[in-house]
Amino acid sequence: MTTETLIPSTPSPAVGDRKLVLVGNPNVGKSVFFNALTGLYVDVSNYPGTTIDVSRGRHGAFAVMDTPGVYGVGSFNDEERVARDIVLAADVILNVVSAATLERDLFLTLQLADMGIPLVIALNQMDEAERHGVTIDVAALAERLGVPVVPCVAIAGLGLEEVKAALDTARVAPDDPALAALLATVPGDGSRAERLLVLEGDEVVSERLGVHDAAQRDAVYGTRRDRVNAIAEAVSRHRDAGVQLSVTIGRWLLNPWLGALSALVVMAALYFVIGDVVAQRVVGVTEGEWMAGKYEPWMRGAVAAVVPDNWLREILVGEFGVLTMTVTYIFGLLLPLVVGFYLFLAFLEDTGYLPRLAVLMDRGLSAIGLNGRAVIPLIIGFGCVTMATITTRLLGTQREKTIATAILGLTIPCSAQLGVILGLLAKTGAAWTWAVYGATMFVVLVAVGTILDRLLPGKSSSLLIDLPPLRLPQWRNVLRKTWTKSVAFLQEAIPLFVLAALLVGVMKVTGALANVTTWLAPLVVGLLHLPREAASAFIMGLIRRDFGAAGLTDMALAPAQIVVALVVITLFVPCIASVVVIYKERGWKEGTLLWVGSWVLAFAIGGVLARLIGA
Repeated sequence: MTTETLIPSTPSPAVGDRKLVLVGNPNVGKSVFFNALTGLYVDVSNYPGTTIDVSRGRHGAFAVMDTPGVYGVGSFNDEERVARDIVLAADVILNVVSAATLERDLFLTLQLADMGIPLVIALNQMDEAERHGVTIDVAALAERLGVPVVPCVAIAGLGLEEVKAALDTARVAPDDPALAALLATVPGDGSRAERLLVLEGDEVVSERLGVHDAAQRDAVYGTRRDRVNAIAEAVSRHRDAGVQLSVTIGRWLLNPWLGALSALVVMAALYFVIGDVVAQRVVGVTEGEWMAGKYEPWMRGAVAAVVPDNWLREILVGEFGVLTMTVTYIFGLLLPLVVGFYLFLAFLEDTGYLPRLAVLMDRGLSAIGLNGRAVIPLIIGFGCVTMATITTRLLGTQREKTIATAILGLTIPCSAQLGVILGLLAKTGAAWTWAVYGATMFVVLVAVGTILDRLLPGKSSSLLIDLPPLRLPQWRNVLRKTWTKSVAFLQEAIPLFVLAALLVGVMKVTGALANVTTWLAPLVVGLLHLPREAASAFIMGLIRRDFGAAGLTDMALAPAQIVVALVVITLFVPCIASVVVIYKERGWKEGTLLWVGSWVLAFAIGGVLARLIGA
């Protein structure tokens, strides 16, 4: 029996507010409605107890909440569980439905209608339905469902005002007689929505109500599917609209050969944009020229004018200063990477390509406990592991997020570190060093994924994903998504990095940082067969990945020693930014286990490798 607890509501809205919840399948344009209702400035944060982003805002007397895109409200994955908890607290539901995929979307619609919560349907993407030769009788659909239905092309602003007006006319859908008979068999005093979830086999709701052995999922789903088919057949008409170019291209992208080629092109473009253009060139300006070159000297001078040369000045503007390193990290390093990533991701989302990339990569990633969605964090990791760790939120279950975070922290070098690694390997002048380094990283990646997949409880989610039609992106929507998510990142990151900088600064002024280096030195010499000064490089790797790797460049190391040092410095979770984000995303217990475990594994593998290759 699951031990998950049901969270009855989100942070309390003001007294008198009605809770309006947006619900819909993935890729139906739900975010456009949320932004139209609430405006650009909204609160985006993790839902309590999860790493799932939830957006909150206001519209008149409504406290508005978005939900993750889901195919049903239940407990099959993290997104469904969050949607379930939010829906159970709703006063009104705005269900966004794609007219182009009406038969698919109506399954969720009828589940919401069966919950007995006032409902309004936004029938979106009417233009796409028309292009695909689908005509929908909106009035007949509203009559069949018994709730208001508003046709929309939200991306063009059509129907948005009508949806706002319809919210005050939201109605509870009429009872389905067959379902009512099933609901009557559920004991207890739960709400209609809760009793429906009990019938559908939701263990968390059943446990909360103390109801057991009442699930009749097959009967509920079978009845609902029959109703969906009947409604779709009655209200929609299809004509031969010909095969569109976008449909043809969409099919090509799923072809094993053409799709694989396109995936390589997209992944190369993603790495080029994030790992090269942003992480190297843009960050070279924002971090190197603006922050380190101009801002930090100015801030040090300003603080020196009012604070004497003591421990306080060191903490404020020293090597790891709260007012220097922290600000540079957030605004000079991470913010450009975050904006670049979200811009690229929003572009891929709007074109409809992202689900196709996930499908292509699914088989390979499923072997290590992940599914096709994990391809995005893994690619981003070669640009910035910190950013990639944040993007593990795309994954469907906590175990997948744990596996992906462990793989990222252990085996993926960021672009800054990768440049130094490639330079050091080239310095050896031996082809075998490249092969040994690459093979070690690949073996560890596969081994970590496989072992965690077998050890972690539960099972990873299957890739149940919608393939929306390919379309040209709407730049207003792309930019709005990028802005909203980037602002949310700043709100989350600033307190964490200030805290981390304070901790490292205090360790330096108290001598704790130097003591750690001293304690580590015998292990570096005895186990890894490296010079004593390599310990300093490993410690500096905690602050910045490239600092650690660059610290090895001036040492007189044999080729075998270079390989061992690079393997170790890649394997442990190295930079403070990554550590902070891992703790934030995975929690203190799991974050500590991942961090400490990475050190143990890194030095253990380094020690074995040193003996195998004669370092």
